[in-house]
Amino acid sequence: MSSQEVRLTSTLGSYTATGKLHSLSVWFILALRLMMGIAFFQSGIDKVLSGSFSASGYLQNAPPANGSPVADLFVTMGETGWFVDFVNIAVPWGEVLIGLGLIVGLLTRLAAFWGAFMMLLFYLGNWDISHGYINGDFAYMLVFLSVAAFGAGRILGLDARVEQYDVGGQPLVEAYPWMRYLLG
Repeated sequence: MSSQEVRLTSTLGSYTATGKLHSLSVWFILALRLMMGIAFFQSGIDKVLSGSFSASGYLQNAPPANGSPVADLFVTMGETGWFVDFVNIAVPWGEVLIGLGLIVGLLTRLAAFWGAFMMLLFYLGNWDISHGYINGDFAYMLVFLSVAAFGAGRILGLDARVEQYDVGGQPLVEAYPWMRYLLG
């Protein structure tokens, strides 16, 4: 087995961060992608197969009960019929699609973005700061963002193939650079 370190450098504004990433890290990045994919797929498929998922009660009751700073927004969403109907479809099927995307490594950044967005909403809805501001929902949100940042779909995933798809003699992501925000 061969291993090496890869130097990382990133500048944001006037701050530059540098570090070294061990080549074995690729397996942990893959593990994070698969873990989140399986977790979301399982959660979503359970909701879809039960056929009884309803967000209404949660939206109207949980955030006010736990002191969420955006409780009024959640209550308003829970009282809006068309929005509840949308959420009742979007949450289970969103979890299924996000999970599948991560498992096979297809449209990984897009899936990870929506996974992070859902976890942000869960974080705000499940508000509980009795043990600090960091909880499982917040940690999962950061895992999704890490999966996206690392381009985890390129690691034994379909994104690596899709990015190289020939479009007029050049790879897809060179012909359409904006695709890098969805793939990887």
